[in-house]
Amino acid sequence: MERIYIFDTTLRDGEQTPGVAFTCEEKVKIAKALEKLGVDVIEAGFPASSSGDFKAVKLVAEEVQGPTIAALARALPEDIKKAAEAIKPAKKGRIHTFIATSPLHMEYKLKRKPDEVLKIAVEAVKLAREYTQDVEFSPEDASRSDFSFLCEVNQAVVEAGARVVNIPDTVGYATPEEFANLIKKIKVKVPAVNQITLSVHCHDDLGMAVANSLSAAKMGARQIECTINGIGERAGNAALEEIVMAIKTREDFFDFYTGINTKEIYPTSRLVSHLTGIAVQPNKAIVGKNAFRHQAGIHQDGVLKKATTYEIMTPSSIGLKESELVLGKLSGRHAFRERLKKLGFNLTEEQFERCFNIFKNLAEKKKEIFDEDLILIVEEETAKIPEFFSLEYIHTVTGNKVLPTATVRIKKNGRIFQEAACGDGPIDATYKAIDRICNLDLTLVEYSIQSATGGKDALGEVTVRVKKGDILVSGRGSSTDIIEASAKAYINAINRLLYRYTREENARDN
Repeated sequence: MERIYIFDTTLRDGEQTPGVAFTCEEKVKIAKALEKLGVDVIEAGFPASSSGDFKAVKLVAEEVQGPTIAALARALPEDIKKAAEAIKPAKKGRIHTFIATSPLHMEYKLKRKPDEVLKIAVEAVKLAREYTQDVEFSPEDASRSDFSFLCEVNQAVVEAGARVVNIPDTVGYATPEEFANLIKKIKVKVPAVNQITLSVHCHDDLGMAVANSLSAAKMGARQIECTINGIGERAGNAALEEIVMAIKTREDFFDFYTGINTKEIYPTSRLVSHLTGIAVQPNKAIVGKNAFRHQAGIHQDGVLKKATTYEIMTPSSIGLKESELVLGKLSGRHAFRERLKKLGFNLTEEQFERCFNIFKNLAEKKKEIFDEDLILIVEEETAKIPEFFSLEYIHTVTGNKVLPTATVRIKKNGRIFQEAACGDGPIDATYKAIDRICNLDLTLVEYSIQSATGGKDALGEVTVRVKKGDILVSGRGSSTDIIEASAKAYINAINRLLYRYTREENARDN
């Protein structure tokens, strides 16, 4: 198999994502993660663009010694000198210089004639070679360039000393078949590129960046430029995780390999998502939240019997612990039974059927069923939850000109306890008063309310999720008075929490 070299431009093109700006420290943090991931080249930035980016590229060059550290430079002497200075501390440094070659860009952006562009490109590569042996050249907007001129430029820059020639689909215009054919024709028309590394850099404007990149690799490109999570200018770049896992999963088709440690894909994706503030869409290939989650009953049954029925790669291969069966209205008995076993419940067939029917009814109302919901269902059907605390009395005062206060009386072991508290609203005040009596230091994770009946006197049902330590429980309460329903739900959750603690302690003692 032949190796495909991975050129990561998250820190350069990825930073061109609207709203994204990395600090020097963040660039170093991501660069170290990329080093751990095993990328071959890290394009750390564009030193001539700002003093901050110059500093960041230099810092990455100083602190990350594994991959080649590349700096982008326009085909201008001052840019190239800045890039050279920034990568000077690198163990392996590369200057990546570029100039547009399409008629559209040359006329309207550069205002240059083709012969002028050719001369500038050659001079830029020659100057860059005075600072490093590793020079990459990109004819910007190559996919919309005149083919004969594109070939002339590529031949000239290789003769001038470029060791890598990159063919960019700058605006994501090409289709896979078209782009593959372009690479094939370049290799035939420009024999010199067969002596150096041919690279591709594809954008995702039409959603074909990954497909274009892989098609180019099949035709002879041996370096693929990409970003973590596919971030970048406009619709972004080819996604590194998709490129790498396609090559790994379909070795039979591509007959390539990369040097990527795929178990670091998910952690690196999370890091970039966190530092950019850009959430990964749930249905994103490889690293999306739903990539290894199964909801349909037929799929869940298949995965439980044999994972490969619906998973073409393992979660562990990208750094995830395991896949997940999402319980909802489409789930079947097999998935429901397996989840109960994982939660430690061993039910009789009669108990199981009752719980399954309750689960299906609940699933019609909720988009997703959580483990706490299942625990609640089983406990209600198979165990009586002791009332450690019970609500005796509640009185609240609120208004737009009044500080919300609540007075609560709770019975515990036959004794009555009373507390009062202020809050941001009557429910907040009520919960603070309950917390003072129970003294459990709880975290309210979720609060929701819905009408259980119709009309002005509708019965309101409140559901809460509270957490203490590693234990997360749900509680429910209903009343025509929303504040009372909220108090009942909160106390119900507390009782369930205490029951869980008691049950676990008994299990340890036995």
